[in-house]
Amino acid sequence: MIAENTKAPAFTLPDSDGKMVSLSEFIGKKVLLIFYPGDDTPVCTAQLCDYRNNVTEFTKRGIVVLGISSDSVESHKKFGEKHQLPFTLLSDTKKSTAKAYDALGFLGMSQRAYVMIDELGEVVLSYSDLLPITYQPMRDLLAKIDAA
Repeated sequence: MIAENTKAPAFTLPDSDGKMVSLSEFIGKKVLLIFYPGDDTPVCTAQLCDYRNNVTEFTKRGIVVLGISSDSVESHKKFGEKHQLPFTLLSDTKKSTAKAYDALGFLGMSQRAYVMIDELGEVVLSYSDLLPITYQPMRDLLAKIDAA
């Protein structure tokens, strides 16, 4: 994973409507990037629904949540609507953003990981689950965010 206390790599990716979204749009805001292997898989669905269920915890901390996987714009649209995800999903089909954040696993799939970026564009937290079939409990993530 990308090292903490480094500049977050810039990126521009399409969202589930095909609109291009750049990290630079969020300067002045905290951003949580959620890297995940794939839409509508059992663990990823549970993971992103956990973020959905706790979105107010991020909102009250002033954090913008962005989900990133290599799935297509169309896949993200269906997945986001099906599970009523209240945050933006970005399509990294070339895996360039996952590579830039060192979030690719040994099989070429995105790791289950997150990166917290502060208002100035610096990485303040980065974490990756070693086993792709689990993810870090939300209370642990929120505790790390509060301590950062």
